[in-house]
Amino acid sequence: MFLPEVESHDEPSPYMAAIRAMRAGGKEYPAIWHLFAFLPKATDYLARFTQEIMRGPAPLSPGMRELIAAYTSARNDCPF
Repeated sequence: MFLPEVESHDEPSPYMAAIRAMRAGGKEYPAIWHLFAFLPKATDYLARFTQEIMRGPAPLSPGMRELIAAYTSARNDCPF
């Protein structure tokens, strides 16, 4: 990550708990979780927006949207 102050932020939040759990299990997790943990109030709208885009009513099924997102992430060399 390019923002060490954000990545080292350690105040309790649901995203910080998820980060700790993934680290404890030796698993990768999306780096954006650090931003969500750093400013949960400011990023709440982004989390709600993402859920609506990925799960809300649309011509494509949620599974197809996930597949497109996973493919795009892989093409961008980004863990998904």
